[in-house]
Order: sequence, then structure tokens, then C-alpha cells
Amino acid sequence: MDSQESTQPIMSSSPPAGRVSLRLMTLSDVDDYMVWATDPKVARFCTWEPCTSRDEAIKYITDRVLTHPWLRAICLEDNRPIGYILIMAVDDIRKEIGYVLARKYWGKGFATEAVRLLTSEIFKEFPEIERVEALVDVDNVGSQRVLEKVGFTREGVMRKFLCIKGRVRDTVMFSFLPSDTLK
Repeated sequence: MDSQESTQPIMSSSPPAGRVSLRLMTLSDVDDYMVWATDPKVARFCTWEPCTSRDEAIKYITDRVLTHPWLRAICLEDNRPIGYILIMAVDDIRKEIGYVLARKYWGKGFATEAVRLLTSEIFKEFPEIERVEALVDVDNVGSQRVLEKVGFTREGVMRKFLCIKGRVRDTVMFSFLPSDTLK
């Protein structure tokens, strides 16, 4: 993959509200990636532990990010990543989304814009799916708020649903259907 192709936006928000774009991540994003991947507060609700070295970050990007079927960097106007968003297959008719953002960008609407952007395009890119899901730790109120602002429906709490970092956690299930209204 040439570097020109890999930095072109995959999706971008429409003006005037659009401050984020989504593009493929590359190995050259390692230093920006380390901003959020080394932060224990960012990793708190994630399945991964904070990154401890640049070599570890390079290995993670090489082995997990670049090989992921649908993972995009969340970028601001300067095209530098401030986080990422991904789509994972659940089964033939469902996809799950996940996202992570550097802490200094929390509470500024960037995650909401990225989720809105992905949600506005996902049923076009994957016309076979009937449902998009997001699973959020019950204590991750900020992420729950992001999904609600985009128009996801909070379906309920899945008790003792996931084991994250050795702890069994309650998880809130959110969904968005093709017939739902994007906010």
C-alpha cells in the first residue's frame, strides 16, 4: 500500500459540523497512537493493557491494526490520528463498533462525530446487515452518552457479560437499525 493512498480520508464529515475524518491507520501513525495507547485512563474500559514501549506499539499496529478488516484512524483537520474506530463482525446480519480516543479530546464531541460518520455509512458499505451494536461498560458513562447522542438505542444491561482484564463486568447493549434516525 503506498503512503499516498493510505492517508486519504475514507469518510469525512459534511461541513459545517464536520471536524473529523476517518482513514486507514499506517505504521507512521505510531507516535500519535502512543498518545492514547499508553494512557491507563484511556485503556480502562478497553480489552488491551496500556502500551509500555514504542516497539510494543509498532508490534500492535503491525499485528492487530494493519491486519484488521475495518479499523480507521479518527483524524482532525491536520490528518493526525487522535484515536480509532472499528467495525467487527458479530454474525451475518450484525456488526459491532468500538472506538477509543486520546484523553485530551474527551468531552469535545469528536467521538460523537466519528460514531455519527461511521453510522451514516455502515449500512451502505454493508447492505446485508440488519443491526449495528455497541457494548459499553456500565461505568463508561461518556461512551454511553456518545452513542445516545448519535441515536443508538440503549437496550439494557447485560449482567456479567464480559471479562475485561480478569474482571467480569456488566455491559450496556446499544443498537442502531437501518430504520433508526441518525441524530
